[in-house]
Amino acid sequence: MFVRAYLRASTADQDANRARDALTAFAKEKGHRVAGYYTENESGASLQRPELFRLLDDAEPGDVLLVEQVDRLSRLTEGDWQQLRSIIKAKDVRVVALDLPTSQQFLEKPSTDAFTSRILAAINDMLLDMLAAVARKDYDDRIRRQRQGIQKAKEARRYQGKAIDQNKHRRILACLAKGMSIREAAEATGTSTATVQRAKKLQEQAS
Repeated sequence: MFVRAYLRASTADQDANRARDALTAFAKEKGHRVAGYYTENESGASLQRPELFRLLDDAEPGDVLLVEQVDRLSRLTEGDWQQLRSIIKAKDVRVVALDLPTSQQFLEKPSTDAFTSRILAAINDMLLDMLAAVARKDYDDRIRRQRQGIQKAKEARRYQGKAIDQNKHRRILACLAKGMSIREAAEATGTSTATVQRAKKLQEQAS
């Protein structure tokens, strides 16, 4: 069994490696070593996460996908979450999260009979689904509050929109002009793929 740590932050301005030490220490406490770290800056509300799927491609049956919190793995809609869950189950990968104590049994030596183990696994699956649903609700609530705030600001004629980092956009467009893909341009400029797509869209609108 290999333990593979997944670390995610939503934007390039956030430190996706923030929880690395905590995950390393947790695995060591359970008698394991982290075999690989998969880090990316992508939205948890999107299935477009190359590093997560690279982890799943690398994983063998029985391996552990270790995350700090369930929301690092998913803020997905129900449909997308079920799609991801089916991939994880097909690979026979066990999700272990620091904020989900019932999942931590997968890093410990079995101390119960097969029937009890199946019951605990079923309970863990239920709680994993529940935390994923809570994470999505939190995401939806945050987006709704942001939109309400923007609408109020517009009504008061105070909303100017998020300022565009022109220097960053110039660097992105220079990379795209060289024939780089969106992913390559994001990596070269230290930004997210969403930022690259936004810069590309603004250029297309201006041309």
